Order: sequence, then C-alpha cells, then structure tokens
Amino acid sequence: MAEAEKPFDELELIKEWQASADLQAPLYDYLRKQVPRIFCHKEQPIPQEEEERTQRLLLHPLEYFLFGEDPDEGVEKLKQGSTSSQLCGRVFKEGETVYSCRDCAIDPTCVLCMDCFQESVHKSHHYKMHASSGGGFCDCGDVEAWKIGPSCSKHDPEADTAMVTDECTLEPELSDRAEILFRVLLNYYTEFLDWAEDRHLSHQLKPDERDNSYFCVLYNDEHHSYDHVIYTLQRSVNCDQAAAQTHTVLIDKEGRRAVKRGSLESCQQAKDLIKSNSEHISLQPLRVEVLHSAIMAHQTFALRLGSWFQKIIGYSVGFRQAFCRVALEPSKEQSSLCCISRLMLLDAKLYKGARKMTHDLIFCSILMETEFKRLFAIEFTKLYKDLQNNFIDDDHDRSISITALSVQIFTVPTLARYLIEETSVISRIVNTVMALLLEHLDVNNRFFFLGYNSDKFNRIQVIFHDLRYVLISKPSTWNSKLRKQFIEGFNSFLGLLKCMQGMEELERQFGQHIAVEPEWEAGFTLQIQLRHILAMFQDWCSSDDKILLEAFRHCHKLLQQCNNQPFRREAADNYMCKQILNVRPYKVSQEPVSIHVPLSRLLAGLYVLACKNGLHDQLWDKQCYDFSTLAEHPLRCVVLAAQVSAEMWRRNGLSLVSQVYYYQDVKCRDEMYDKDILMLQIAASRMDANHFLMLILLRFELFNFFNGSCSCRDHNELVQWNRLTEEMLYLLIVIVGERYVPGVSNVTKEDVTMREVIHLLCIEPMAHSSLVKGLPKNESHETGLESVISKVATFKKPGVSGHGLYEVKKENLLQFNPFFYHYSRSQHSKAEESQKKRRVQESKDKALRPPVPPPFCPAFSCIVRLLCCDILVHVLRRVLQRAAEEKSTHWTEIMIQRALHLIGQALLEEKTQLEDRTVEEVTFDFSLKARRVGSEHGKSLFLLLSKMKSARPLEAQKDMILWLLQMFEIVLCLREKSSPTTSMSMDTSKPEELCFLQSAQDKEKAERKRKAEAAKLHRQKIMAQMSAMQKNFIESNKMLYENMPDSGMQGTPVASTVSAIEHKELCIAVGPQRGSTPAEREVLTCILCQEEQEVMAQAPAMVLTACVQRSTVLTQCRGKIPISSADATSYPSFMPPELAVGTHTGSCGHVMHATCWQKYFEAVQNTTRNRLHAELIIDLENGEYMCPLCKSLCNTVVPLIPLEPIVFNYENAEIIGQHLTMTRWIHILEARIKGLKAITQDNDCNMESSNNDNSMLCGEGLPDFRSILSYGVQEPRKFSDSIAEMLVVCATTIHRVGLQTVPNELCPRVPLMAWNTCAFTIQAIGMTCMFYQSCFTFTIVSMYFTDNILQEEEKPLFGSLQNRQLAGLKAIVQFSAAQRIKCSQAVIQRHFTDMLAVLLPVTSRKNTPSILEVDFFHLLVGLVLSLPSLYQEEAVDLQPSAVSSAYNHLYVLHLVTMAHIVQVMLLTTDFPVVTEEGTEEARAAAEVLNVVSQYTSRLLSDVSGASAARRVKTGIISFLRCTALFFSCLTGVRPPEELFSTSVSSQDQMEALCSFLALPANVFQLFQEHRDTVAPLLQTWCSSSAITKALKSKIQTVRYPRRINHLIELPEDYSALLNQASHFQCPKSADDERKHPTLCLFCGAMLCSQSSCCLSQLDGEDVGACTAHAATCGAGVGMFLRIRECEIVLMASKTRGSTYPAPYLDDYGETDPHLGRGNPLHLCPERYRKLKQMWQQHCILEEIARSLELVNVMFAFDWQML
Repeated sequence: MAEAEKPFDELELIKEWQASADLQAPLYDYLRKQVPRIFCHKEQPIPQEEEERTQRLLLHPLEYFLFGEDPDEGVEKLKQGSTSSQLCGRVFKEGETVYSCRDCAIDPTCVLCMDCFQESVHKSHHYKMHASSGGGFCDCGDVEAWKIGPSCSKHDPEADTAMVTDECTLEPELSDRAEILFRVLLNYYTEFLDWAEDRHLSHQLKPDERDNSYFCVLYNDEHHSYDHVIYTLQRSVNCDQAAAQTHTVLIDKEGRRAVKRGSLESCQQAKDLIKSNSEHISLQPLRVEVLHSAIMAHQTFALRLGSWFQKIIGYSVGFRQAFCRVALEPSKEQSSLCCISRLMLLDAKLYKGARKMTHDLIFCSILMETEFKRLFAIEFTKLYKDLQNNFIDDDHDRSISITALSVQIFTVPTLARYLIEETSVISRIVNTVMALLLEHLDVNNRFFFLGYNSDKFNRIQVIFHDLRYVLISKPSTWNSKLRKQFIEGFNSFLGLLKCMQGMEELERQFGQHIAVEPEWEAGFTLQIQLRHILAMFQDWCSSDDKILLEAFRHCHKLLQQCNNQPFRREAADNYMCKQILNVRPYKVSQEPVSIHVPLSRLLAGLYVLACKNGLHDQLWDKQCYDFSTLAEHPLRCVVLAAQVSAEMWRRNGLSLVSQVYYYQDVKCRDEMYDKDILMLQIAASRMDANHFLMLILLRFELFNFFNGSCSCRDHNELVQWNRLTEEMLYLLIVIVGERYVPGVSNVTKEDVTMREVIHLLCIEPMAHSSLVKGLPKNESHETGLESVISKVATFKKPGVSGHGLYEVKKENLLQFNPFFYHYSRSQHSKAEESQKKRRVQESKDKALRPPVPPPFCPAFSCIVRLLCCDILVHVLRRVLQRAAEEKSTHWTEIMIQRALHLIGQALLEEKTQLEDRTVEEVTFDFSLKARRVGSEHGKSLFLLLSKMKSARPLEAQKDMILWLLQMFEIVLCLREKSSPTTSMSMDTSKPEELCFLQSAQDKEKAERKRKAEAAKLHRQKIMAQMSAMQKNFIESNKMLYENMPDSGMQGTPVASTVSAIEHKELCIAVGPQRGSTPAEREVLTCILCQEEQEVMAQAPAMVLTACVQRSTVLTQCRGKIPISSADATSYPSFMPPELAVGTHTGSCGHVMHATCWQKYFEAVQNTTRNRLHAELIIDLENGEYMCPLCKSLCNTVVPLIPLEPIVFNYENAEIIGQHLTMTRWIHILEARIKGLKAITQDNDCNMESSNNDNSMLCGEGLPDFRSILSYGVQEPRKFSDSIAEMLVVCATTIHRVGLQTVPNELCPRVPLMAWNTCAFTIQAIGMTCMFYQSCFTFTIVSMYFTDNILQEEEKPLFGSLQNRQLAGLKAIVQFSAAQRIKCSQAVIQRHFTDMLAVLLPVTSRKNTPSILEVDFFHLLVGLVLSLPSLYQEEAVDLQPSAVSSAYNHLYVLHLVTMAHIVQVMLLTTDFPVVTEEGTEEARAAAEVLNVVSQYTSRLLSDVSGASAARRVKTGIISFLRCTALFFSCLTGVRPPEELFSTSVSSQDQMEALCSFLALPANVFQLFQEHRDTVAPLLQTWCSSSAITKALKSKIQTVRYPRRINHLIELPEDYSALLNQASHFQCPKSADDERKHPTLCLFCGAMLCSQSSCCLSQLDGEDVGACTAHAATCGAGVGMFLRIRECEIVLMASKTRGSTYPAPYLDDYGETDPHLGRGNPLHLCPERYRKLKQMWQQHCILEEIARSLELVNVMFAFDWQML
C-alpha cells in the first residue's frame, strides 16, 4: 500500500523504459502493479474514474514512450507532415446503410458508406442500398472495386489510376520505438485473450498484494434464450429479475460478464449452480469460468489496448505499417505463427467483445495496406481449413467470425488470382467442404443427407460463398501457372460434383403411401449454393480455349466413370416404323432415379460454350461419344417430372412434388431443368432423329402405346398414358422450339432476357419486382431486366395504392409461345387465356400460332430433322386419329393442342427453308409426309386435320386447325412456286384438300358475326336489369347516397308557392325568425335482419355503429398531452383553445335494431374469444366489434332520435321579444340559478353575487325565481326504454374512452363528455367533406381545417356532405341533446352554471377560466344543450317551448360570439394592412378595439378598424361554420342555398352564415345592440390576470385562425432520411450498437425504438420509446417511419399496432420494405397524402384492425416494446 501512495513520476518511468534493453520486463512490471489497482479493484467501479486513471496511469505513459515527448506535441508534428489516406476504411456496423453502384461496381460486395456515397459520382448512377450485416468496410479509394469513380471527393479524388501505398513518413527512431512497443503490447494483448481458466499469471505479472477475490464470469452462447439466462441467474446467484435482465443484456452485447464477485469457493459454487440450472433448460450448459481478479483486470486492459491501437494507428500511415510488420512477423516461440495467425485460430474461442475488437484492429491496419493485405491473405488461406473447422464448431454468427474476412480478400481480383496461382485456393476451399461432408457419403461414394445436422450444414454452405468470391472476376489474360492451378481446382470441384451425381435416389412407391417423407432439402440447398458457382466455372472456362477443351474432357471422363445407376438388363432391339433401336431397357417408374446429375449438366454447358467459341470440331478429335448415354440421366429427370405431373408418384408424398417444383423453378432451373433440355438438344443434334424419338418414347414408357402393341381398359392407366403423351409432346416442342440459348442459336443474353420478359408479361401486366422474381439472377444478383424492359414493355404509373405495372408492347406479342418452357402449369393457363382474350378483343381468331424461332447454329441444325422424321409423323397421326375416331377417354384437348403446335412448328420450319433456299436444296419434307403417309386409308395428317375442323369436341381448336390447313397450302405453293390463289384455281383434282378453305372462312366469319350480335343483345339485356336493380337499391338505401342534382333535399317541404319572405324565414336556425322543423318520416332497414322500421321516439331503438376514440388531430400543443386522463384535472371541464385532446365519435352509417346489435355483439364475443390473438384485432373487454357490413372497427352505437316537429309561432315570438331583452334574459337566468341553489341547498356551488353588479346589469324590476317559465314551457319528449338504454350505452362509452377510466354511468362528467364529443366531432367534419367520399367509413376530421382546405378546394360547407354523413352527424347531435334525460338535472344545472360563469363574471365561481382559456364552440354546445335543465321543476318535468328555446339559443350565441371576437382581438398580434376605411363595419370594429385596448392598457393606435375587422372575420369564420353545422343538425332547419354552392364569394358565404345564425352581417353591431349589457362584461373579461400574462407573452397562447396540422415534411430522396438516421445517436446510450431510428410523422421526433436503452415506464409497465412517445404526442395513437426498414408503423395502444407501406416508391412504382430490393426511393406525394388522410380521418385504429384481420397472426408482436 505504501508503494501505491508514492507520487507518480511519468518522466522517470519513461527514462527507465528507454534505458532498458528489453522493454517487456519493465513494462510488464509496471502493468503488474497498476492494472489490478485500476480494474476490478472495487465492488462497484465508477466508469468515468476508471477511464481517467487508465488514461493517466497507463495509456499516457505508453504514448509518451512512443513519441519520445509529450503525446500532444508528437501528434501535432505527425499531422503537419502527413497526407490524407486514399482509402476510407470505415468499418460497418450491423444495420448500417451501405450503397453499391450497379453501373460501376466490379461485384456486389463493393460498397460505399453513406458519407462517401453522398460525395461520389455514383449518386447519379443506378445504385442499390441495403443494410450491412456488419463486418465489412467502405471500398472508397479501392481502384480494383470500381470501374470508374473509385474515390469520393474526400478521399484523394486525383488518385484514380492505381492504388498507391502511402510512404512511411516516420523518423527512424520513432518507427523503431513503435515496433518495439507494438511487439510487447500485441503479445500482451494476444496472451490475455488466449487465456485458459486453469492458467496462472506469469511471474512477470503476478501482483505483490495477495488478493483472494475471484469473479464468476458468464459467457454468451446461441443455445440459450434471454429468458433461460435470466431464470438461471435468478436461481444461481440470488439476484432479482432487474439485475438478471441487466446481466443478460450486457452478456449478449459484450459476450461475457462477471455475475458474482467473492471468494474462490463462492464463485465455484455459483459456477456449478449456473451449469446445473442451465442444463435443465438445454442439453448444453452455459459456459462459466472462475477467474482471479488480477486476471480479469489484465483482460480488461488488454481489450482496452485494442481501441488504443486503433487510435495510434489512425495518427499516421507509418504507425499503421509498423503495426502490420509486427502483427505479421513470425513468432520465435509458438510454431512460427505470427500474432495475427494466433488470433485468427483463437477467434472461435473468444467472446464477442474480444472478437469485434480484433476484427476492427485488422480492418484499420492490415486491410488498409496493399502489401500487408496480400501477406495476410496468404496466412488466411494457409489456415483456411482450420478456421472453417473452428467456425463449424462455433455457435456464433458468421458476422462475428474471423471467416467473414474472406470477402475482403477473395473479392479483390488481383489478390484472388494470386492466391489461385500461389496457394491453390480453389482446391483448398473445395477440399475443406469435402472434408466436412465426408460423413454424408454412402457406400457408393455419393452424398446421402438422412439425419443431417441442419445447423452444421448451414454453416458448411457458407463456405461456398468464398468459392464464389474467388471466381467473381474472371481473368482477361491467362498464363501457364494460372491454367494449371485453375484446372487443379476445377478437378477438385468435379470431385464434389461426382459425389452429387445420382445422390438421393428415388423409387416409385407402390401399394401403400410412403410412411416418412425423405430428406430432400439438403440436396437442393446444395444445388442452389452451387448454381452460381457452376455458371462462374463455365464463364472462366469460356474465356480461354485451352481451358475450355481441357475442362470438357475432364468432365466427360469423370462422367464416364460414374456408374451410379447401372442398367439391370442387357440391351435389346426395339422396332417402330421400320426403325431399329438397340438400347438397354430402363423404366423410371420401376427403377431408382435421381434428380441430381450435375456432371451431365455441366458437360452440356461446356459443350455449348465450345460450340459458341467455334471449338465444336475439336471436341471429337480422339474420342467417340455415345450421346444416348450422355442424354440418359437428363432424360430420366425430365420423365420423372412428367410422371409426377401425371400423378404416378403420388404415394411418394409431397417431398417429391417439392423436388420437381424446385427442379423447374427459377431458383434452380438454369443449372438443372434448362441444362437437361440442353443435353437432350445436344443428343438430338448428334443422333439419328428416329432413334432419338424412339428413345424418348421408351423412357416415357409410351413405346408400346404408340406401336399399337398394347391396349388397356383401365381408366386410371388411360389417364396416365394421356398425361404422359401430353408431357412427351411438350418435351418435343421444347427440344425443337427452345433456341434462345447463346451457342444453340445466334442470340445474345439480352435477347434471352427480352424473351423471358415478354412471356412473363403475356401472363398479365406485372410490377417490376414480380418480373425480377420471375427472372434468373446471375452471380452479381442482376437479371438484366433494366437494359431490355423499355424495348419490350410500356410502364403504367401507380395510383394512390398498388404499384406500377409493365405491359408488353403489341409488336412483341408475335414472339409469344404458348408452350414456353419456363411456364408453370398455372402460368401456361393464364397466359393462354390472356392472349386468347386479347385476340378476341382485336377481332382476330383464337389460334395461338407458334412463333418463328431463330435458326439453329450449325452444331445444332440437325435438331429440326425431328420434325420430319417418320416416328414423329407416326406419333402425330396416332394422336389425331384418336381425336377424330376414338372415344374421348383416349385423348385430351391438351394433347391435341400440343400435337397441333408441333405440326405448326414443322410447317413454319419448312416454310422458312423453302423461302431461304431452292426446292432442290430443301430436304425437310414434313408437308409431303403429312399428305402422303396414311393417305391410302384416308388417315394422313392433312386429311385428319380436314376432318377435325368440323368436329364439335374440338371447337376450341378450330381456329388453329384452319391456320394449319392454310399453312399447308402456303408450303405447297412455295414448293410449286405459285401463289395460294392460283394454286386453288388450277388444282381441281383434290377438292377435299383445297376447295374447303374459302367456304370455311366465309362460314367462320358469318358465325362470328352472329355470335357478336347475340352477345351484344345479351349485354344490353343485362345492363337494363342492372340499371333497374340499381335504381331500386338507391331508392331503398337513400341514406347511403348523395342527393342527385335533380332531386329535392330531404326534409325540405318547400312548395313552389312559398313567398320570398317565408323562404327567408325557413333559412334561419336561431332566434324568433327561425324556420320550422317539418315532420319527416324516416324508414330505415336493419343490416342484420333486413326488416324496415320507422325511426320514432316511442319505437324500439335503431342504432348507428360508431367508434369513439381520443384524438389529437386538432391539437395546437403537440407533445404536451397528459399521459393519463383518469383524474379530474387532466381532462378539464372547459376545453382549452389548444384542443389538446378531444373525443371523436365517427360512424360508418350502417343502421341496426338495438336488439339485433346486442345479439350480434354477444355472438361476436362468444366466437372471438377462442380465436388466436383476437385481442390484437378487437378489444372485447372494451366493447369493440367489427361492423357486420363494412367491417369497420366500432366500440359503441349511437341511438337514432328523430327531430321533434316544430311549427313556430312567429306572433308569439314577436310579443315575447318585445319584453325579453338580453339584459332581462341574463337577469332571469341569474334568478333561476339562485332559486335552484336555494331549493337544492347545493353547498358545493360557491356563488358570489353583488347587488351593485346586479343592478348594473339588469336595472330595476328584478324577476323572481320562476320568471323563466313564463316565456313558454312544454312537456319533455318521451323516449322508449330501448332508446333510453342505448343513450346510456353510448354515453358510458364516450365517458370511458374520453377519460380513460372505468365505466360509470353515474359520474357527473358523463353529460359533459357527451357535449364535448359532439363539439369536437363537428369541429372535425370539414376534411371529410373534401377527402373521404367512400361509403365504408363516416369519419369526421377537423372542422378547423375547413377554413383553409375547403376554400382551397372550393368545397362548400354543406354541399360536400353526403346524406349518410349528415345522418351520422345529426345522430350525434340529437344524442347529445337527449342525453340529459338520463342524467341528474342538478348535475347538469351545475355544469351550466360553471360554463355561464365564463361569460357572466357576476355569477363567477371559483377556478373559472378567462376567455383566453376556453374553446368557445365547446362552450356554446355545452350551454345550448344544458340550458333546458333550468326549466326542471321539483314536481314536474318541463322543458322550454320552441319560442323560449329560440331566444335562449339567440342570446347564448350572441354572448359567445362577442366573447370570441374579444378573444380573437386579444390574441392577435399581426393585424393585416388594409387601406379600406370609412365603412360602418370598420368604425364599429375600431370602437370595440379601442375599448378592449383601453381595458388591457394595450397600445394599438396604428391598427385601423378595417384591419381589425378583417382579422376578426378571418378568426371567427371557423367558429361560425361549426355553429351553423351544429344548429342545422339540432333544429333541422335547411341552410341557405349559398352554403351549398361553390360559385358564391367568400363575402356572400359570410353573410349567408350570419343570416342563418341570426347574426348581423356586421358582427360588431352586436356590441352596439347590447351596449348596456356588454360594456361591464368587456371590462371584466379584459381584467383577468391570464390576459395580462398573455399580452406580456408569459404564457403560450393560440392564434386564430388555428394552425392546420399536417404530417411533417419528408425529403424527396430517401437517401436523405438514411443519412439522417446514420448520424442519429441515442440520447440515452453511449455505445455504437445498432439502433432502430424511428421518425414520428406527427412531430418529427427521432426515436430509438426496440432498444433497451430507451425503455420507460407507462402505467407501471416498461414500454419502448415509440409507445411512450405516442402517449404524449398522439394520445396513444402513433404513426412512425422506421427508416432503416422503410416501413410505416401504426400504433393505437400499447398492445396494438401494424405495419403499413412507406410513402416512398422506386422508379418502378413499388415500395421496398426492409430495403429488400435496394432501388433508389423517392417520395410519392399521393401516398403521403393518403397517410395524412388516414390520420386526419381517425382511421389509424381501423386500419390496424383491418390489417390484423387479414393477416393470420401466429405470434403476437410485442408492440409496447417498440
């Protein structure tokens, strides 16, 4: 301890180190003393203190020794003499976005980081972007990685000609010290990473102080889950769950963690417990070690040295080179292995943190230097087998394995070729694979994967990636050494293929179905892995003629050695049509067969390449090839596929069906099915045509069937023969017609791709991604689609949904082949149907003629002899003869169709040859044989076709037969050198052959015309029926449709004789001049029982489906929303003007009986409870259900209440109006309130009044308590029990959802919530009028958007509302008005008194807000709907009469409007500049403004009256529109026509609004009309302390008109978002682990989702950042963009969410979730607008429910952790 207390003398220490001959001894001695004191010394270490001491006591002395001076000065000197590096070298983290240029990258592994890409020329090229799996680095500056533009502007843009290694700029002494220090520290680093548990510290590092503390260290593995480890820790080390979770997270992140500190015995006990407890969960226990504290300290410091090395290396290229020399110099002790080799061999034993540190060290040093990278590659290749064996035994992912560095070595073209020449890397890789697969070889030396270990096999497959990397860039020049080593590697690869040749044989199952499905995935997985490697080997071979010839001979020789499937019988002669074939008998259906024959297929590929290179003749110099033997195995595979299609192998189970599917699928077909077809074409070109066809018939087991030597009456066998015949004919079509292979015909790869695309588009118009999926990809994952698509197709841009589609150009349809060999059975049917339909639309026949193929190359030209050989003519005759004469069981239409296609191919071939050559030179004589053979019996092909054209069973093939007969005539004329018409006129000796053509065509045209006329009449009849049905439906469902222009508005009984005065009266909704409410009879149909019922107050209830939800669409204070609203203060009684959170009620407009709905809801509850994860779709506990008709999400019903008919008494109203002024009305209300207080003895109501105030307002003659009743009362409306019950149901739901509380129908806030949802819903209607015209949802969005949006879109207030929307809105208003009958009248009276106190301060109560703190439309709705409660008497139920209500509404509206005008004036700071002055309106406005300014001491002398008037009118227009909607729905009075029209000016609409609401057009006249009443109120309103604070900007206020909420603006280019995400740093985490940056589209906040660092508490539960943010930003509703995944996440609660396509599209009109395709993405404004509509229309919850309903959720996603 005394030594530790000595002051630290750094200079003396450095001198000691410099004086020492061997630095290791003094340095180790120093580390022995200091390291244990710094690390692992305290029970609870402080990271900041630990880092400070490490820097001061350890790292700073090391740097001082290195530089020989103060490190800061040394670094500064280095910076002055160094230049920036050409290489970027940024190491990618998992999930980081990287870019690859499709135009310039040498291979797909060449990538750029975000920063380099943004500064490179590739940004304007065709590029791809994807998420890195980690472990790679940026290739910026590597000239071997790019064709052009190897460097960005930041990394030496001039150095683009060669990779130049920067010169070392270090002084010799500095370089020597660096090597000495690096050597010691690197050995220290390696020694402590390679540490066994039972090892002890060397004497150089043993601490002086004896510390008996140990650590129990738990390591990460991939066998145990998080929960398993947490459980084990809780049971073993006695920690709570939180501590166990912390340990587990850090173990997974860093690879290990000390979970216990104590004595050796206690740590050993903990180790035993951990192992035993983890063994109970998994067969393999967790890895645990007990380490001494000093060892743990040195290991911790060793890992810290790794990051220090990276820091020092980054200072100078000289340091980097010195480090590389030390790292790669052979060791003198351990088998001459260098440090890097030792670390590579140790990699599989290291924990995750140590691995990452080592890999990063290699990246930033060795891989940045060309020469040292070469030396490292040699070491890596030497150790390749050992490294791969270690990786196979390891359980960690390859991304954190040293073997992942192969991509950095093998993809460098010059380095790969160097390794081939010097280290035989191809043989090493293949031999490594073979050694690992030896255990899967059977007695015949073939692979057999029964019972294989899938995890190990998957790891072995990864090795094939390295072979692909080596071959990714073929050499342009060859030398003898490269040829020799390549052939050696090729032969090793052939050895692998030999083990695959004939593997996993199959035998047809007879009798019983196979008991256990055999393993087949491994073989096909191996084939898929080898697919590109086979193509790359062939590509390398084709680049050099010597290599190609030698490779072909080696492959053929090895194929001859393969005798994996010997014949069971000797050869026998087979006879047909005077032809003899001697061949060994073999039946696929009875003998073993394998679908894996890669050697045969490789040989076929090499053969075609030789033909393409002009080496065809050199293949036959010394050897004679038996082509029937070469074709045997591919033919068996084709026959096997045909028999599976014929369902002959159905007892072999689905495994065989799957194999055949993949055999022909795009993933495998180019090296399986296509190569088999190619080998058959090779055999057909070299064999006698008749013999080849006989071999085909024998292997298809149809030889006897066509030879006439067998007959069968068994139906199943006939079906099989028919299916096999179809497949055999199809194979012949393919062999003869499929010529689009370079080398088979003179076509290019581009031609091949064009043909593939044409045939895909002939099926149907397709999206770009669908085309890419249907095309084979090369080794660079490219399909070649982009280079040809514009030539063959036109692009149709997408709409708001869906994706862009390509449609084939008409001129390319001539290439359509209905029997295209890459069509699946379903694709063939779709394509045929599509093309026939197209031809009918173009008024053409339905014949799908074979296209004219390109001519064969000379080596394959003999294939066409198949079409005119005797055997084919015989086969075709037999097929057509059955169709013409025999029963339908002996032929099928598909068989005939294919036979006709073959005939067409033959005729086209003959026609082409006759056109290109003279008749004497043409030996192709199909047409002659078709006429001659069998003609003596009337059964020639030609005569059979003539007979079949009139056969009714072949009506579908009639057009094709007619075309063939025409082709016969054309060919005949070509042979006779005459025109078809001349030939017909001259040749009269063959009427049965020629004379029928013209008559047949005439009959055909007449028949088509007749059918067209009949179809036209039928369509007209159907359209008439549909029109009648539509009219009937519209009549029966008027509520669902808008009024037609020629129909009158519903509920407007205005006769033509009504005078202008009467019409004007009808268009006023408020006051003594209001219009009457007519009696309307509304009959609706229940969507469940389909019974009609009239909506009546005393009838059983009818209800509208509805959804109640909290909303922040209108909020003016985003992000400041209270999380919980269960307490009384969080949801204020007065809605603030910020509209922080509202309660929105929407309806889809569908009507049900209340009883039907209750039964339906009970049924939904009973059936849904048993559904898997049903709670994610609908919340049954909270009353959710799906609308029975449109499947909209609902959680309540709104009862339909009819309007009460009112005939207004205008005379009585005029008389009352003479006495009932506003002053009198206010006094009556005050008296009534006081009287009610006296009666009820309401102690909670602290009314304060003043006689002086009363006299000031009301003057003399104060009214008594019951004066309010003298102006007219009536009995309240009576409702049926059913309606009353539904009122409670709806009100309770609104209360529960709005306040997020438990249901309580007795809560005094129930009526308040009903009024609030009414007001908020009306405020939210404007956007719906504009955007949402669909009949599925009646969603209501912000009315405050109406001001700007409806005017921008020129949409009228009422004219854009559909009847169903108005019906839903009326239902909500009438519900809110009727809801008071189910509540305590005393409660409603208290609410009224509280609300009135805002307007009448003389009745002020405690905590009454100022006029700046309330939303006046909510206040208006509450006052209007609660005022009738004042008429309640103790013994009798009363309500105001129509006249009393009219005056109540009038004066409430006047008071609220005046208060709102003052509110707008007080909150306005930017009055507009208006030059108009002198108007009455301007003078009135100026007067009010002066009074307000006087009372608030606000100087506004420069504001004119006209400016104030304009600002006020702009500010209150939203209020007036909402008020007009409210009173229209409340009273049923029709608004003026000006509010339905778009042609009316804004001034006229303002006047119409004021007229409808009984307001003066000059709203400032209200202050003059009620001057005596308003004057004292103005002073009181303006004297509030809140107003004083607002004017001094001490509190945040809302400006009018309110701000329109939109989703945030997104950049047009998605790369900008990715760039933003790449620079995102989690505010709660300092590590560099992968994050999921997620953007809130409501407010623009960037969040760290799905990360433990940002978990927070919400209602006592842990939730992720997005869930917590949604609670404060959207009241639980959220819309987030996950940037790296490029998808939208919709959230509606902690437990519910779904994904949604992002609004970014590529150039092909498609979204790209998870950046799977990686194409550049651009913002689609229409789709983003649709997202905005979804939010504004409150459809997020519904969209989530719909998406979850469509998707079968097997595993619930934990949305709350997002």
